[in-house]
Amino acid sequence: MAGATVIGNLSASNITIGKSEYRHQLAANQSARCVAAYLYADAGFGESTTDLAWDGHAMIYENGTLLRESRRFAMSEQMIRADVDLDRLAQDRMRLTTFGQNAADHKNRIAAFRTVEYEVSCPQGRLLPDRDIPRFPYIPSDPEKRDSRCYEAYNIQVQGLAQRLKSSGIPNLVIGVSGGLDSTHALIVAAKTMDLLGRPRTQVKAYTLPAFGTSDKTYRNAMRLMKALDVEANEVDIKPACLQMLQDIGHPFVRGKKRYDIAFENVQAGQRSAHLFRLANMKNALVVGTGDLSELALGWSTYGIGDHMSHYNVNASVPKTLIQYLIRWVAQTGQFSAEVSDILLEVLSTEISPELIPGEANGQPHQKTEATIGPYELQDFNNYYITRFGYPPFKVAFLAYLAWRDKAKGAWPDVPPEKQNRYSLKDIKKWLYVYLVRFFKTSQYKRTCVPNGPKVGSGGSLSPRGDWRAPSDSEAAVWLADWEKIPDRGK
Repeated sequence: MAGATVIGNLSASNITIGKSEYRHQLAANQSARCVAAYLYADAGFGESTTDLAWDGHAMIYENGTLLRESRRFAMSEQMIRADVDLDRLAQDRMRLTTFGQNAADHKNRIAAFRTVEYEVSCPQGRLLPDRDIPRFPYIPSDPEKRDSRCYEAYNIQVQGLAQRLKSSGIPNLVIGVSGGLDSTHALIVAAKTMDLLGRPRTQVKAYTLPAFGTSDKTYRNAMRLMKALDVEANEVDIKPACLQMLQDIGHPFVRGKKRYDIAFENVQAGQRSAHLFRLANMKNALVVGTGDLSELALGWSTYGIGDHMSHYNVNASVPKTLIQYLIRWVAQTGQFSAEVSDILLEVLSTEISPELIPGEANGQPHQKTEATIGPYELQDFNNYYITRFGYPPFKVAFLAYLAWRDKAKGAWPDVPPEKQNRYSLKDIKKWLYVYLVRFFKTSQYKRTCVPNGPKVGSGGSLSPRGDWRAPSDSEAAVWLADWEKIPDRGK
């Protein structure tokens, strides 16, 4: 209560049938209640008597999570060890004001405790932690936990949208469907919401809005998915409207120049939003947003239009990596028809792209999002540890190196071998710099005015009304100064 983050329990508790499981519950609960590391060591073989027995059980818990456990009923001595993240415990306690109050109340009582010193021999030299760092912090590797996580996340999104519909009294939804990940997931959330409310799915007014960069694959998947879900399927070709605006502003594209600049891209994003909002006016509907947490973190959206703006954004606190698993979970658990499941799996194989620039001759998109802003799996890792725990870049890079340096080590949450990537420390440092600049320096103004959306994960959201409050014109200097300490190679 005075601030200790590591608690040790030297126990003489004898063993009976079922007691081990009970101990686990006690240790897990105590470590979580105290936001601490809890070290439990029980008496062993040498203490056993005629009437009682001991099993030499030892455990190390960190804030409710088991890090290491000994072999029970061993005949010889054992030692277990685990790396405890004291920074993480301290950050969690900063969010709980009771710990500050307790420290003030108990600071004078500490002197009453007797201090005992022990000599402990520790390994020398540079060591990598003996601890599993998940590559995908938003996604459990354990299949049962992953299934539970997807079930909860999906239904939180559905519940949030259902409540917005009921409270607004507006009967219909309008959504733009591109055939990509985010709009696909938002559409299946919208369809399930109508099922929950007992309304026909035709009250979801879905529109695909092809423009200059739309590929045949995404267009086909968008049309197939809308029809397979039995929502109201519509198509509006926005190229004529885009050409009119490009002509109005005197853009070189209308004179035959292949200038695919930011204005060219945002004319298309703006036309999509303009059409969806005016369609919502006509259809007595709310516009459902599709932009996700990863895009918000990296500022990968057009201010005021496109993925940035809607009446309610169901994906606002769901990272890109989790959206991929949610779509797969919906397909694998048969939430809709077999045809819908097949289409969802096809969407998952699509290259992530905004598709605002005409594609390649081979049908591939010209723009590849991850080539510009970095791999989403790595940026989601960075975002989790920086926004959830406030870790400095040096520590985030170190954790990323532990997680991604060797693809043969650690668990992969249902990732096929061909997509199991590794990243060198140089790669990690490069993309972390991109994250820091985009997150802290150039994108906060977009996050200060995002639409409502349900908070889904314990990792938090970037809503200014919830977990993330920051000035729009902040500086990244202190973060980049710490980034400079990261070496270019692992040792």
